[in-house]
Amino acid sequence: KSIRHPRDCGIVLKAFGSTPLQLYPKRAFFWLLLLPTLASAPLSAAGLQLCSLALGLEVSVGKVPVIYTRNGTDVLLPCTFTSCIGIEKANFSWYRNHTELIFKGVVKNKDSKPEPYPEFREWFKYMMPPDIALSKDNREFNISLILLDADFSDSGKYTCHVKNPKEKNAMHNDTITLKVVVELEKVDKTLTIIIVSVVGGVIGLLILIMVVKKLTLFILKKMRDKK
Repeated sequence: KSIRHPRDCGIVLKAFGSTPLQLYPKRAFFWLLLLPTLASAPLSAAGLQLCSLALGLEVSVGKVPVIYTRNGTDVLLPCTFTSCIGIEKANFSWYRNHTELIFKGVVKNKDSKPEPYPEFREWFKYMMPPDIALSKDNREFNISLILLDADFSDSGKYTCHVKNPKEKNAMHNDTITLKVVVELEKVDKTLTIIIVSVVGGVIGLLILIMVVKKLTLFILKKMRDKK
């Protein structure tokens, strides 16, 4: 993944209807001292939105580092990026094995869907999902890619890279590994079935013991009452 310079890490303060202000460490010492006060105050009443950031721009391909697909099928290469202070002509690119450019596009603004550059619109190997939705919160944007008719030679690392001019050309990327196989491995559920059976048996036994105990106590009580 790309590494940012410490000066690119900061805090974003945005007043309603105004341009977001990103405070960097050298300029933000005074504001950092005020953060406890800001955090405890009702921000809506103060007219401020506080967005704490470790990294302004972040790209993610999800929590699964490796995806598998069968030879001859289409596969989705997932990727989203988030930006707290908004986007303006954010450029995104997909690379295979870090160097081979396979797709390039742009998200013009927060109300736009990602669009491929003209030279990538007629490609028959890669395409953007036709049902891709607009960002719901104006912060997270879906730039996933579909690889059509996957072949064994398509196995490799796929890197999703984003550059956002609105964040002083901040850049970030994330990589996912694709493995094309003959058949997807079937998940062996034997162990799961055994565990469920054992747990169910133990629970059933405990219930039976409790019923027998209750019944025994009831009978003993009746016998004492008769005496």
